[in-house]
Amino acid sequence: MSASPKGVTLIGGGAVTAEDLSLALSLAPVLVAADGGADAAIALGHLPDRAIGDFDSISESARAALGPSRLSHVAEQDSTDFAKALSRISAPFVLAVGFSGRRLDHTLAALNVMIRHPDPPCIMLAAEDIVFRAPSRLALPLAPGTRVSLFPMGAARGRSSGLRWPIDGIEFAPDGRVGTSNQALGAVSMQIEGPMMVMLPRDCLGLALAAITGPRSG
Repeated sequence: MSASPKGVTLIGGGAVTAEDLSLALSLAPVLVAADGGADAAIALGHLPDRAIGDFDSISESARAALGPSRLSHVAEQDSTDFAKALSRISAPFVLAVGFSGRRLDHTLAALNVMIRHPDPPCIMLAAEDIVFRAPSRLALPLAPGTRVSLFPMGAARGRSSGLRWPIDGIEFAPDGRVGTSNQALGAVSMQIEGPMMVMLPRDCLGLALAAITGPRSG
């Protein structure tokens, strides 16, 4: 278990830029690597505070740089490195980088993990978007015209105010109705039942972080 009173940046071995990592660390200064994410972090000039995983992809040089005290080995093979790490972090929130942009199956698996492990709240940074699991109540003070996309990871429904196309009365499902490319008319509030991912432009990161970690989210 990796415990921190501050936000945690969790880095994986996918596509990640120096700008991604710097942005995440400015908000979540504790750096944890999911297995081979340690190599990505070191390549960008940052030594992780801890690495978690089955260590089938971390290099020997990264192991040596971290030392035994920073390595948390998880032997089981039935979960992804992202799941191993996220489920063992105790923190107010997690910002995940390096889990999208290369292999699509890895990205989909990471979204699945975020649905199955709602605590701590986690926001994934992608090339143009951020994505997070919708809490049961969500309030976002968005600028008019901001893109708001909803993608169900199972049967879901909800109510909304402030969206150009309200979601009230819609039955969402991965193989049915989805809610991509909606737009904010201004401040948006939603009540969601069921597993739903919210996708916003990257410049909404601060607003999203405040919304999912605040007392009104659930």
